[in-house]
Amino acid sequence: MSSDDCIFCKIVTGQIPATKIYEDEVILAFLDIGPVSDGHTLVVSRKHFERLHDCPEQFLGQISSSLGKIAKAVASAMDSDGYNVLCNNGKAAGQLVDHLHFHIIPRNTGDGLFDRWPAYKYEQGKIDEIAAKIRENL
Repeated sequence: MSSDDCIFCKIVTGQIPATKIYEDEVILAFLDIGPVSDGHTLVVSRKHFERLHDCPEQFLGQISSSLGKIAKAVASAMDSDGYNVLCNNGKAAGQLVDHLHFHIIPRNTGDGLFDRWPAYKYEQGKIDEIAAKIRENL
């Protein structure tokens, strides 16, 4: 997807309206129009990067430095017990807009969101094989 076709790029440039929470030279934070909880906020990079690994380190560091401040404000404003910070990368991971963005989702005990984490145990020796493959790709 090019930045010309990107809904988040159009929000960043003001072509599409959004309920802004915070902005600086690197990011824009606004309320999600399809929230999973009240206060569900999207934090998008002003520059168009499709996935987390496409974003240069320095720029990613600048984005990350604002996430905590925004998450604290969202959680405090919503009087939530906690929050999730999610970054979906690729359609298989649930990314609907191909533009780097983070979800800040306020949570309350018993809210029913993300109740089940589908964890499992590795077969004998498989964890070491997987770790080696990942290290080879660093």
